[in-house]
Amino acid sequence: MTTTAPHTLTLQLQPQQRIDVIDVNKHVEAHADGFLETYAHALYCSHHTTAGFLEETICKRLECRDGIHDFLEPFQEIFPFGADYQHDQMHRRTELSPEQRKTEPRNADSHLTFIGSGLENCVTYPSSPQRPVFFIDLDGINKDNAAVRNRRATVIGYNTEEVVHETTISVPVSQHPIDSVSLRDPRLGVFDELHELIAAHDITQGRVTLALPRDEQHAGLTVNEYETLLMKEDLARVLRDPLRFMARKGRSALRDPRSVPDKMKNYAKYDLVRLVNRVLDTLGLSESLVERVIDRCMAFPAERFLRMKRRVNLLVNEDPANGEGTIVQGRYQSPILVQWRNETAQAREVTVRLTRFA
Repeated sequence: MTTTAPHTLTLQLQPQQRIDVIDVNKHVEAHADGFLETYAHALYCSHHTTAGFLEETICKRLECRDGIHDFLEPFQEIFPFGADYQHDQMHRRTELSPEQRKTEPRNADSHLTFIGSGLENCVTYPSSPQRPVFFIDLDGINKDNAAVRNRRATVIGYNTEEVVHETTISVPVSQHPIDSVSLRDPRLGVFDELHELIAAHDITQGRVTLALPRDEQHAGLTVNEYETLLMKEDLARVLRDPLRFMARKGRSALRDPRSVPDKMKNYAKYDLVRLVNRVLDTLGLSESLVERVIDRCMAFPAERFLRMKRRVNLLVNEDPANGEGTIVQGRYQSPILVQWRNETAQAREVTVRLTRFA
């Protein structure tokens, strides 16, 4: 392997359908022939909240586009397009202008699928032109007006990665059992602190890893849009009831109101088991969850079914305007801390690790 310095490519991607799986490496090689053979590793970064990547170990199990579609299907069933999402009620989206409300896509299902299926904004793979790396778009074409999205992905090739700093930050959370906090909120000062550390260690190409320590339970991390209705209402409903938006056969029980509580519980358990096992089968895992965790699935769905992450990565790259390292984030992207049981201290610890690429 050569001592070539890390190099960055920014790709423009255009999906061909609403849910599309695009081999980014084909675009990398078309854009810069030999790029993937030059480096040992490549970091892939999506600039979007409804399009991202699966971690390498999961993609190895899925092997191909069809496997990824099979993996996503249960989550699409849980979060169907057009369900009763607050995020999609445009008259409530006060941050949008009247003109924006006319064109803003109804895509809460895509956001929740991104979070629930464990898609990531930033992943690392061994750098190889023979191996595909899939950019997974959940909202590539607007289902209401067929408008095609223009997508961006950044790829940085590097050979080695050096840890230069580790620390812990405290993130205040509310007393509510279910809550979410944007770590990009300027009132917290987290991003100011991160950029100070990046500058102090002179990192122009690398990454920031945010992770929950082992003793931080009933919580997760994701990167997504911190829109109030999406985070405070739709995601909160999912954490209380993982099948809240799913079109269930159990709704026919409404014809017999006296049977609703028992029937709905039984249908919910059946649907959850079926969907969990479909995900396991797609991943090639044989262990059944039916007897072992179903009751806990119903009690704490985020821990047992939703693939909520305990760590997220943020790309650090050189800002061409000033030559300094900066965190690469799309316009609507924010690292988000989510909890589904509250902590008495009303604060959670997050570990921070800074690394430099070479």
